[in-house]
Amino acid sequence: MGHVNNASYLKWVQDAVLSHWRKFAPEEAVTAHLWVALKHEITYRKPTFLDDEVIATVLLEKVQGARAFYATVIRRGEEVLAEVKSSWCCIDAATLRPARLATSVVERFFRPAA
Repeated sequence: MGHVNNASYLKWVQDAVLSHWRKFAPEEAVTAHLWVALKHEITYRKPTFLDDEVIATVLLEKVQGARAFYATVIRRGEEVLAEVKSSWCCIDAATLRPARLATSVVERFFRPAA
């Protein structure tokens, strides 16, 4: 039918969340931590087609222990195509074990825009 499949939505969410992380986290935190998706809950609003140009907007809702909870909205222009709630586990890159982020790192994501 020309629609994208679930894998496309998940790839967009992953790319958006990791881009958000790299934008706000200090370089040493980006190097020291990896992220693993634990859960994605997708609400489809309108079909998305193979040639569509989409934008994914990300909001970090909260950080709890080693987990981060994101809301992502995927749009084609002004049309909302899908809304995604996802949870992620922060992993220490050296030990590959779950890791809590330092408060100073988490605070960078919740500062008001200047």
